Amino acid sequence: MKIVVNGETRDVCAPDLAALLAELDLGSDHVATAVNENFVRAKDRAGRVLAEGDRVEILTPRQGG
Repeated sequence: MKIVVNGETRDVCAPDLAALLAELDLGSDHVATAVNENFVRAKDRAGRVLAEGDRVEILTPRQGG
């Protein structure tokens, strides 16, 4: 299915947000996620089913100034 990840259209196989993080090789403990502009807590990612056209944002914390 085609979804938008951080502004880039991607063809993915993941059925849910947790699986998407695994598919993209991103550590799920150290990222913040949102689907269609709604924040998704880490504990809710496996239950957040993805659909064609969803817009996913994945943010990693950074230090510095």
